[in-house]
Amino acid sequence: MVNILVLYYSRDGATKAMAQHIARGIESVTEATATLRTVPNISTVCEKTVDEIPATGSLYATLDDLKQCDGLALGSPTHFGNMAAPLKYFIDNSTEAWFSGSLSNKPATVFTSTGSMHGGQETTLLSMMLPLFHHGMLLLGLPASEDALRETQTGGTPYGASHVTHGQQSLSKDEKTLCFALGARLAKTAIQLKTS
Repeated sequence: MVNILVLYYSRDGATKAMAQHIARGIESVTEATATLRTVPNISTVCEKTVDEIPATGSLYATLDDLKQCDGLALGSPTHFGNMAAPLKYFIDNSTEAWFSGSLSNKPATVFTSTGSMHGGQETTLLSMMLPLFHHGMLLLGLPASEDALRETQTGGTPYGASHVTHGQQSLSKDEKTLCFALGARLAKTAIQLKTS
């Protein structure tokens, strides 16, 4: 059995919806399970602390979640062509996992949601890949053999799944298909790597 960590930050719910479809794709593969985790928002007030358990939604991620996963799907809304600060803050504090090499040779993928078609989705996906390369992870994208990637009029890139909100939170049929396919591909790869 492989455990895939789906780690995301979502302010308005679009990235969370993507994470849920990716998790469905992961769990469509026999011998694969998905663990959904999020990160707390960053406070600009130094004295403010976040509750240990969020009031709603996925639990907050820990370094142990990173260390123990067999694969990682990392998701964030696009903020000026880059990942959101709360997710970057969490990743920036994963040095312990980097020193131990606990993510090395494990598969990973990235996903994002943007407000418009040219909102920076591809640069966000690429920026999220950089720390994963430093962790020694094996990055997966979406191959051209995915029909929805060639046909989409909304989100979807070879670099990873994406969603274009155009002011709406709901994912298009193609975006859902691509999230599911990306999750399944990640799970199958994790199984192959773990058993080889």
